[in-house]
Amino acid sequence: MNPFLAAALVIFVYMLILFLIAQFLEDNSIADIAWGPGFIVVYIVTLLQAENIEITQLLIGVATIIWALRLFIYIFNRNKGKGEDFRYKKWREEWGKYASIRAFFQVFMLQGLFMYIIALPIIIVNYRAYPGFGVSEIIGLLFWLIGFYFEAVGDYQKSRFKAKPENKGKIMQEGLWKYSRHPNYFGEALLWWGIFLIAYPSGMVLISIISPLVITYLLLKVSGVAMLEKKYEGNPEFEAYAKRTNAFVPGLVKKSD
Repeated sequence: MNPFLAAALVIFVYMLILFLIAQFLEDNSIADIAWGPGFIVVYIVTLLQAENIEITQLLIGVATIIWALRLFIYIFNRNKGKGEDFRYKKWREEWGKYASIRAFFQVFMLQGLFMYIIALPIIIVNYRAYPGFGVSEIIGLLFWLIGFYFEAVGDYQKSRFKAKPENKGKIMQEGLWKYSRHPNYFGEALLWWGIFLIAYPSGMVLISIISPLVITYLLLKVSGVAMLEKKYEGNPEFEAYAKRTNAFVPGLVKKSD
């Protein structure tokens, strides 16, 4: 079977199963917990369609599995025992009697679509892996390592900060958060640019580049930076923090006026 079709089918089935479980549990936020593992499923299914196994396929596989498992464990522990995430609760209330059908399309199928788009470099590498290991793969691996560091360490520092009762209501401004207001999102975007570069020699560049472009746009304008920063509008502490700290790409701390 064509790997692009195989990926589409497995993502649909994966999201359908998650939707059914979510309706039983009355918790649509399991879509967030299952986001990372979905990419492992896509990788394995498309790898099974490959005629040959090359180093780029193994490299992207290891990178995908490490990223996905780390994200799964982090979100699972963050959500454990807290019930449905407040965003999904709000939508459930707003959607009323249409909650299930809208969750199917606007949560699970929409996430499935984004999963497919973002996984394009993984699918392409497994479809037509380039034999060898060159400059693009080395730079891509470097990008992935730096990105993974910013995402994993940023999440860890934030969770440690929020775990302390004395920090309730305060703005995280320590560690990596001193240099970027969203180092974890920066890391997420950078590691996907790294995966794109690893996949670059396999060709179909105009298709695979859609992946990092979409995830970067989503993190900056839709579900990441824009959504979180709206929550802090009018907060004097956050406004002072924003004046001296870059929103996304880490940089030197600016002097306060």
